[in-house]
Amino acid sequence: MRILIVDDENLARDRLRRMLEGEDNHEVVGGAANGSEALQLCEQLQPELVLLDIRMPGMDGLETARHFLSLSEPPGVIFCTAYEEHAIQAFDLQAVGYLLKPVRKDNLLAALDKTVKLNRAQLAALNEADHARRSHISARTHKGIELIAVADVRYFQADQKYVTVRFDNGEVIVDETLRELEEEFADLFIRVHRNALVAKHHIEALVKDAEGQVAVRLQGLDEVISISRRHLPGVRKLIKTL
Repeated sequence: MRILIVDDENLARDRLRRMLEGEDNHEVVGGAANGSEALQLCEQLQPELVLLDIRMPGMDGLETARHFLSLSEPPGVIFCTAYEEHAIQAFDLQAVGYLLKPVRKDNLLAALDKTVKLNRAQLAALNEADHARRSHISARTHKGIELIAVADVRYFQADQKYVTVRFDNGEVIVDETLRELEEEFADLFIRVHRNALVAKHHIEALVKDAEGQVAVRLQGLDEVISISRRHLPGVRKLIKTL
């Protein structure tokens, strides 16, 4: 089994690596210090399993696991944590494996035998139990897996079954729904049209678009997003509070 170790502490990564040395059926193919590195290495190395720390600065292990679904071949995941409340959540959900730190070799080898692949249902349940929203949006592009900070997103716009994520340096397409995004980021984005959510803190002003319809202008963008009559009162009310 090809294994990637992800932990922000070098000593923790080295300890897990040493435990697996000499095990004929397991090969450590790399190590990462954070979630972003983990996604990049998963794309490059195609590990079958990730030993994933939960508490890491920036994007934590729970969010990192959710982004693994953007990969063409999501790996199995075993969470490694010193915080038992997270471990109990994972155990109750039977979504993925978990190990409590300090990890013992016998427990590690036993967990490897029970590893399962991630799927949307498991991670949706994990997301609900954790009550945490993402700090990044992940998308598959020609560059591989791109991570876009939610704070940099100007708007989400739906087009048939895909959603365009417009941010300060460009745009990507994600396989998510506006409804899901609206529910997850309700305090950060406001619906201005049946096909568009805009970032509240990036709103500059209301203007008229080329057709004379009221639209919203966002920081750093030349284009404007049309506002439907249905949603205009709510947008006007929001702007008065900004």
